[in-house]
Amino acid sequence: MKYKKVRWGIIGCGDVTEVKSGPAFQKVDHSELVAVMRRTGELAKDYAKRHNVPTWYDDADALINDANVDAVYIATPPGSHKEYTLKVAQAGKPVYVEKPMALNEAECQQMIQACKDAGVPLYVAYYRRAQPRFKKVKELLDAKTIGDVRFVSTTQYQKVSEDIKASSLPWRLQPEISGGGLFFDLASHTLDILDFLLGPIGEVHGMKSNQAEYYEAEDIVSGTYRFQSGVHGFGNWCFTAFENIDKNEIVGSKGKITFSTFGDDPIILTTVDGQEEWTFERPKHVHQPLIETIVKDLTSDSKQAPSTGESGTRTNWVMDQLTE
Repeated sequence: MKYKKVRWGIIGCGDVTEVKSGPAFQKVDHSELVAVMRRTGELAKDYAKRHNVPTWYDDADALINDANVDAVYIATPPGSHKEYTLKVAQAGKPVYVEKPMALNEAECQQMIQACKDAGVPLYVAYYRRAQPRFKKVKELLDAKTIGDVRFVSTTQYQKVSEDIKASSLPWRLQPEISGGGLFFDLASHTLDILDFLLGPIGEVHGMKSNQAEYYEAEDIVSGTYRFQSGVHGFGNWCFTAFENIDKNEIVGSKGKITFSTFGDDPIILTTVDGQEEWTFERPKHVHQPLIETIVKDLTSDSKQAPSTGESGTRTNWVMDQLTE
């Protein structure tokens, strides 16, 4: 089914929707945000007033079954993604779900199957795929600027937050809600980008530890993997280090491409002829480029598919293997 305009509802209008995603639904052509839901009604009402949304709810089922809502963006923590996705699919509406896609691969597969059975699309909010910055890296790879790709390395580590206390941990550090620790929340973006750039990963080996013991979840993960294309990869993610580092390096037979997942530092192409750099301004609403592709997919006969649930499933499978 194609829509003339996609009328969106949001389940969980929390911090991530204030700037990163929520306003984009109003700014994209043929798209409109018509309803929001939060368990605390006063907070939902306040959000709706500030963002000029006509309807608010404190009950997710009411939003899902609202006849004026065509598609639903699930912006809650991962622990409730499966429940809401199954309900939205049963209502016959497209699903756009936050990342990580779910608590584990099994839940991802249930979500995919439910949407297939209902005949509705499932989109996952790995929004970096649609941003010009990462499309440039893909362009460089496709143009063979570094020849044949040999391997990719990822080094991501950061300082521990000063306000982390065992008695009041943020949900991202509670595995029963988030699926894991900061690796699940942050590294999933990098793994998804590597899937986008280099194709699916076919083999994974990894280990995890809780070295600093600030919380129950793992605080360091190391992994090696091989893409189905034959490209090798390895990564280290540590969340209790002395400084913040974010670096990905794709090495080929004729050069290398260096870029970060979360920073704004330039993309650097290094070959025997020297270096070239490209800098991109971060979108104000980082979800907007991906939402544009989703709305296009829902309103036209375009064959260009945006980042879908299948991609999210591969990412969650990799995370399961690395953190076993």
